[in-house]
Amino acid sequence: MKTHSHGPDELCEAGSTLYALALTEGRIRSEETGPAPCLIGLGLLQADADDTEWLRPTAPAVALPRLLEGIEKDIAHHRHRGAQLATAFESLMALVPRLPASEGPPAITVLTGLPHIQKTVAQALSDSSREMLSIQPGGHRPPEALAQSLADARGVLARGGRMRTLYQHTSRHSLSVFGYHDQLQGDTEVRTLDEVTERLFVFDRVVAFVPANRDRSVALEIRLPALVEYLAAAFDCLWSLATPMYPHSAQLPSDNGITTRQQAIAHLLVDGHTDSEIAVRLGMNVRTCRAHIAKIAATLNSRSRAQLGYLIGRSGMLRQNH
Repeated sequence: MKTHSHGPDELCEAGSTLYALALTEGRIRSEETGPAPCLIGLGLLQADADDTEWLRPTAPAVALPRLLEGIEKDIAHHRHRGAQLATAFESLMALVPRLPASEGPPAITVLTGLPHIQKTVAQALSDSSREMLSIQPGGHRPPEALAQSLADARGVLARGGRMRTLYQHTSRHSLSVFGYHDQLQGDTEVRTLDEVTERLFVFDRVVAFVPANRDRSVALEIRLPALVEYLAAAFDCLWSLATPMYPHSAQLPSDNGITTRQQAIAHLLVDGHTDSEIAVRLGMNVRTCRAHIAKIAATLNSRSRAQLGYLIGRSGMLRQNH
């Protein structure tokens, strides 16, 4: 038998149905109220003086004021208890010294809207003087977008700071990226990887910015020292694995005509990713991705997509650099 679990001052669905039936019929058998004992507790049903096997309903106009009166008494009781507690704690609170107000910005701030995010990042960049670390996923970078941070980047370098930027390998073919860094004078260096994390900025290892949603319309400004240091350490780890691009470019390694980028594509192919998903992960357009897949297929003499996966696994390509 199911337990009747709701509170004593609630009318359940079963009780409401039986009460309506009792009002319609004028009475209801006692045995029928088993699923809703709350009807007796709420005073909605009362024993029939002429026949104890039957229950008669209390008129709603009578029952409702009674129930409301009980609730009002409970409210008054709780208010009285609250006043008593407030009085008791008033003298106790005076014994505790007041904590000093928090100084400086909060440890984590949520930034909403691209203009607000850009303004806050630009301000943090202009305030920095030692170091700027950034991860920039994707391939194509419009010159006008890069130009927005040019003055602030120059300011960091002019103050003796250094810039370290991680792009994906696809940015190695971007004239706008090379043009941007050619306009900077100072300790600036760029490296690339097949895949990087989402966008990241770390300034002076004091403040970091990361996106908080997919379209980057919400970001987090992080000033919690342990978390900022963690993000900076993650950057350093990726940096050590990356291939130099600027100011001195190192050629991407290849093995038997297969480049590291094509090896990355091969891994994602075998993992079951579509051409579109691979293109997004590696920061290239779908047409370029398919051209690389065709090159892998030609190198391995593959005649079909299914055969290509088998030949990739057999070639030993997946064990390279991993």
